[in-house]
Amino acid sequence: MYLTKEKKEEIFVTHGGAATNTGSTEGQIALFTFRINHLTEHLKKNRHDYNTERSLVKLVGKRRSHLDYLKKKDINKYREILKTLNIRK
Repeated sequence: MYLTKEKKEEIFVTHGGAATNTGSTEGQIALFTFRINHLTEHLKKNRHDYNTERSLVKLVGKRRSHLDYLKKKDINKYREILKTLNIRK
């Protein structure tokens, strides 16, 4: 599996502050970005996998709503996370 427990903990430590802080907005955005990147690579090889394409679109929408929330709450954290994760906006 591409997302192991250790990888998930690493993402939350890096962006969420602690491994147990799985509800932080920054950690969720980082996790969604990791999954989006993985699904994008999968779809480059498997063009006709429409279920994965639908899942990718849903993930992008979830990440967008989390980013909008973060932008309203703390614009500096929003700009920082865009820069660290290389998200276009």
